[in-house]
Amino acid sequence: MTAKIFIDGEHGTTGLQIRERLAKRDDLTLLSLPMNDRRDAAKRARFLQEADIAILCLPDDAAREAVSLAAGEGTRFIDASTAHRTADNWVYGFAELTSGQAERIAAADRVANVGCYAIGSVAMLRPLTEAGILPRDYPVTINAVSGYSGGGKQMIAQMEDTSRDDAIAANHFAYALTLAHKHLPEIMMHGEIARKPVFTPAVGRFAQGMLVNLPLHLDLLDSNPDMATIHTALSDHYAGQMHVAIAPLGEANTLPRLDAEAMRDTDDLLIHVFGTEGGGQVNLVAALDNLGKGASGSAVQNLDLMLGR
Repeated sequence: MTAKIFIDGEHGTTGLQIRERLAKRDDLTLLSLPMNDRRDAAKRARFLQEADIAILCLPDDAAREAVSLAAGEGTRFIDASTAHRTADNWVYGFAELTSGQAERIAAADRVANVGCYAIGSVAMLRPLTEAGILPRDYPVTINAVSGYSGGGKQMIAQMEDTSRDDAIAANHFAYALTLAHKHLPEIMMHGEIARKPVFTPAVGRFAQGMLVNLPLHLDLLDSNPDMATIHTALSDHYAGQMHVAIAPLGEANTLPRLDAEAMRDTDDLLIHVFGTEGGGQVNLVAALDNLGKGASGSAVQNLDLMLGR
C-alpha cells in the first residue's frame, strides 16, 4: 500500500523541487491540487486530511492554517516554513543533528524542516557545543552567501528578468542588515548557543549553492583547542553519516578558492576547517545547495525516515 503525500504549496520553488524528487517513485501516491485551487480552503482541507504525510511549502501563517485544517485526522506533517522550527512538540528535521535525531524524526507526527542558512550554521555549531569546546555564550559571527533561488519565485524573477521595474542589478548583495534574520531563533536553539549571533547573509548572482562561514578565535574556546581538535570533533560527530561529511584537514592548505556552487544539485553538506596551524584562528565553512540539504533535499530525507524507508 503506497503512502499518500500532499505537497501544499507544490508550485513554489521548494515544492517544485520536492515534487521533482518524488515524481518517479512508485512507493508513493502524490496528491496534487491544481494551481488555480491553491487558495480554496475547502479543497486544501480535503487533501490535507486525506494525506498520510503533508509537506508544507507555504508562508508561516498558511502553514499554521494547514495544520489546523487537518486537526484530528491523523495527518503527519513536514513543515518547510519557519513557523514551527522552535515550537514545542515539533521535531527539528536535521537527521544528523545529534544522536537519536533520525529516530525522533522517524517517529514524529510533526517535523519542522530546516532553514538553509540555519542548517549550515547548526551543522558547525552543534558538534562543538555538544563536545564542550564552544562556550554557549561565545560571541558567534556567521557570514553566508546563498544562490538567489533561496528568495523564491519573486527573487528569481528579479534576478533573471532585467525588464522588471523591480529587477535586481547587483551581482552580490548583503541583506537583513538590521541583524534580525528569521533563521536566528533556530540557529540559537539547535546550535545550543545562548548569545544571539551577528549574522550577515548575502545573495549572489547564481541560482543554487551556499557557503556559510563560522570564524572562531581558538583562545576564546574551552581548552584552547588546535585545528586538529576542532576537525576531530566535527568528524566524530558525523561519523558514518551519508549526507554530512567533513573535508580532509589538509585541504586548508591546498584549496585556492571555495566555490559557492560546489554542492549544487546534491542533497549533501560538506564542512571545511580552514586556517593556519598555530595561527590561533579557524574558519569553519559549510557548503551546500540551498535547495538541496537546505530545503527540498532535507524534506525528502525526513519523509523517507517518517515512512521507514
